[in-house]
Amino acid sequence: MVCTMSLLRALISTARMVRHTPRLAAGLPPDDDVLLDAPDERLAPALVSAALGEYEDAAKLLATTREGAEWESRDRYVMRLAAFAHRRDGWLTDWLRAAPRDPDALVVKAELAVRRGWESPARSERLRDAGPLVDAAAGGDPRDPVPWRIALDHARGTHATHKAFETLWAQAVRRSPHHYGCHVAALLYLSAQWYGSHRECRDFAEDAAREALPGSLVRTLPVRAAFQQLLDRTPSPVQGDAADRAADLAIGVSARYAAGDPWPAEVRNLLAYVLVRRGRWADALEQFRLIGPCATSFPWSRVSGDPLREFLETRDEVRFQVASATPLCRRPGRCGAGDH
Repeated sequence: MVCTMSLLRALISTARMVRHTPRLAAGLPPDDDVLLDAPDERLAPALVSAALGEYEDAAKLLATTREGAEWESRDRYVMRLAAFAHRRDGWLTDWLRAAPRDPDALVVKAELAVRRGWESPARSERLRDAGPLVDAAAGGDPRDPVPWRIALDHARGTHATHKAFETLWAQAVRRSPHHYGCHVAALLYLSAQWYGSHRECRDFAEDAAREALPGSLVRTLPVRAAFQQLLDRTPSPVQGDAADRAADLAIGVSARYAAGDPWPAEVRNLLAYVLVRRGRWADALEQFRLIGPCATSFPWSRVSGDPLREFLETRDEVRFQVASATPLCRRPGRCGAGDH
């Protein structure tokens, strides 16, 4: 009898998936239309020019963000340009040769040096060597918080003390009290994986979220803290409850942005991952719809060497899970061909 019931449940689940999975694809772009870490319309020309060995577009872009105090955009563009220079840096070398004291070139140089240090087998030594470059970037424009985000990343890799971290943090928030990148760098330092604890990390994230404006990405920091906790192989029920609260807060922030908007894409990808880990399939499916074609390497690269494939496979799994939980007949007595 037990075997028969199990078989019946499996057959019903399969029938639900067959019936509802195609319908649940509505609002999701085809796999071939999904792009990993696609640049926005401002960054794309700078990357194209860099691929041709030209730095002028990158210089103009970063100068514009600095002059307009667009610190969040500046931080993202610096990271993306440094990531490109990690593979092809001739354009950056030419830029530094032409303008060795340009604050925009210096901040990309510092980000590149720290990135290379983090990825080197000789991490500590390479990061220590990058220290003067980080200092030079910090001296470029006294208003700019981005060098201080780099300094916080650098401090984490060089085993800086809490006192040294607090000094850097004070410099960062003095320039931009709610800068998302600086907050993420600080959160990582305070995480249990580095020099803090789950409680310290979560408290920091929740305090920052309370002080941020409703549409600020800083309000999604608790879901980032939840992700750090979910990296544990044995999360506690208390951590699960905190993850659900954090996800609910991030869902509210995500709802303030248009579907397919590249600006909150990484936060939405992270939120979708956390929702999947919490088994909240319907909520995760809604985030995948809002993500649209904007897949991001993080967090999928943390669990797979092929982040785009991981994103697509997880998106498919979410559709199947939602479909299998949807009743065959959405209206009693009306289980006909028109019930789709």
